[in-house]
Amino acid sequence: MVTVGFHASHEQIPPGPLLAAARRAEQVGFDAAMCSDHLAPWSERQGESGFAWSWLGAALATTALPFGVVTAPGQRYHPAIVAQAIATLGAMFPGRFWAALGSGEAMNEHVTGDRWPTKAERDARLRECVDVIRALLAGEEVTHHGHVTVDRARVWSLPDVAPRLVGPAVTPATARRHADWADGLVTVNQPVESLRQVVGEYRDAGGRGPLALQVHVAWGTDDEAAFAVAHDQWRSNLLPPSVNWHLETPEQYDAVAELVRPEEVRGTVLVEHDPQRLADRVAEMVACGFDEVYLHHVGQQQDAFLDAAGEALLPRLREACAASTDGGAA
Repeated sequence: MVTVGFHASHEQIPPGPLLAAARRAEQVGFDAAMCSDHLAPWSERQGESGFAWSWLGAALATTALPFGVVTAPGQRYHPAIVAQAIATLGAMFPGRFWAALGSGEAMNEHVTGDRWPTKAERDARLRECVDVIRALLAGEEVTHHGHVTVDRARVWSLPDVAPRLVGPAVTPATARRHADWADGLVTVNQPVESLRQVVGEYRDAGGRGPLALQVHVAWGTDDEAAFAVAHDQWRSNLLPPSVNWHLETPEQYDAVAELVRPEEVRGTVLVEHDPQRLADRVAEMVACGFDEVYLHHVGQQQDAFLDAAGEALLPRLREACAASTDGGAA
């Protein structure tokens, strides 16, 4: 069975209401959850930036859901601090936490005042961070000099089993690079053929572990209402990675987003008001080879989406995913 999860967006919703939404997601039938880790929102209209690691402790303590986080060690976070955070959550909530380790975006990392590295440098830095974090989670003392510097670090409070370290990827090339270190992969909704390429590159390169898909959804009572949510909250996120990586402030994202045509929003967000149609669209993407799918309603108000999920969407989605998986196996 495919795991159906809820995505909690820290850059859009204050920490308290976001925690309430995660608890409500469990009540209506979601199997799991994941969250972002931002210091800045994508847009001034979003306007939030709760600290993911504090929030995760509260979320894990007040639900029975497993949680993941997408984070970026190396600049804003020293890898020893990330390892300590992962270890503590893993020790307190065994088997319920994973962390996806990415190379980051300037919008969250520029605050250190350090130079923003090239993509090649960031990829190399990430790989060093992964190795440092794995060694620390294994109880080793680590000294390292490279793109990051570590001096005799050790994490003393360790889980019995280290949480999974997952590779986040949007492109097939990044998915392939993660294959030799990651315990799984997470990506975002794209055209089906693009998703097949991401999955294929990861698996062909020997990538192990479960594959997770985050799907951006705009839900409303009708198409007009759903589209209004998508356009207001997510048009700043339609930019290609080569642009996203380098913009530094929400104001810059908003300025560039003025160039986005309204109809382009539908290429990134599933704008829907019909639960069966949404379930079918998501199931088609899941059939590319995903074990987990996390729905991210891009609106700042979550109640109507969660109500619809519990009443109609989740049963239809599970049925559609089962049918698409059986069809693919045949």
